[in-house]
Amino acid sequence: MADTLPARMTAVEITRAGGPEVLVAASRDVPRPGPGELLVRVSHAGVNRPDCLQRAGRYPPPPGASDIPGLEIAGTVVMLGDGVDRDELGRTVCALVSGGGYAEFCLARPEHCLPVSGGLSLAEAAAVPETLFTVWHNVFQRGFARDGETLLVHGGTSGIGTTAIKLARLFGLTVLTTAGTDAKCAAASEIGADHAINYKTEDFTARVRELTAGRGADIVLDMVAGNYTQRNLDCLAQDGRLVVIATLGGAVSEIAMNKLMVKRHTITGSTMRARTDVFKAMVADEIFREVWPLVEDGALRPVMDRAFPLAEAAAAHARMEAGEHVGKIVLTVG
Repeated sequence: MADTLPARMTAVEITRAGGPEVLVAASRDVPRPGPGELLVRVSHAGVNRPDCLQRAGRYPPPPGASDIPGLEIAGTVVMLGDGVDRDELGRTVCALVSGGGYAEFCLARPEHCLPVSGGLSLAEAAAVPETLFTVWHNVFQRGFARDGETLLVHGGTSGIGTTAIKLARLFGLTVLTTAGTDAKCAAASEIGADHAINYKTEDFTARVRELTAGRGADIVLDMVAGNYTQRNLDCLAQDGRLVVIATLGGAVSEIAMNKLMVKRHTITGSTMRARTDVFKAMVADEIFREVWPLVEDGALRPVMDRAFPLAEAAAAHARMEAGEHVGKIVLTVG
């Protein structure tokens, strides 16, 4: 199969730090897999907030990663590096990657791939890895979520938010969420949130405590930080966990440590991209065992917003940054 591969491919480059207009389609050499890697002919690539941050110059790729944006892909394995099982060749997979997704071909590691089957379309498959890895690790592994608890998810109509709502409901949690308009609150409720709070017209801290009869939420999944941090802690129950995955509201927060101690709160957070290959493989293995059966039987599907052609990556970024989307945005590549 490698003999039939082209030498060049179309990829989306970041020409300089800036707005969506700095994304430009260009010709690149098709990468060749090294030991332990495989090459995927990309059908679709997911678009995520970290891609926008990288484009703006605020989230550089880790050492050794491609400078091409894109953290999740779906497609067909067309070439193997040394040491990779021959059975991987020809498989249809989706994969979490450290970069390079906005291209016709992308390198991945087999242990970071999940099989595409059970009626899952390639567009849907490309919308799964980044958000699913992030939600599973942060809500369930770091946040220790368990059935019967209450989870507050900020940004309920984002890719992360919609995934968190669906996954948490499937695992027996009550889900509260915030959104910035009544229409988005309605969309979040339709997706599966038990209650949606318009944070522009309501005090979400007071509303969470009201909805939980004064007890508070057990877990908060937060992408804002900044002045949200103390407000999140104020709506947590005793022994509650605040899990931070982004700092869109600012990286510095002031908190009342006396309140944290009295209520035995835990604050934690993580980023996925810079973690080791071994760590990502461990997360992928647990997702394959615990979550992937729900994907394969159709119980868990990503909420899809829009698909843009690869050459219109700038328009995809503009839509994401405008906050108009509900669910995942993907690029159609091949």
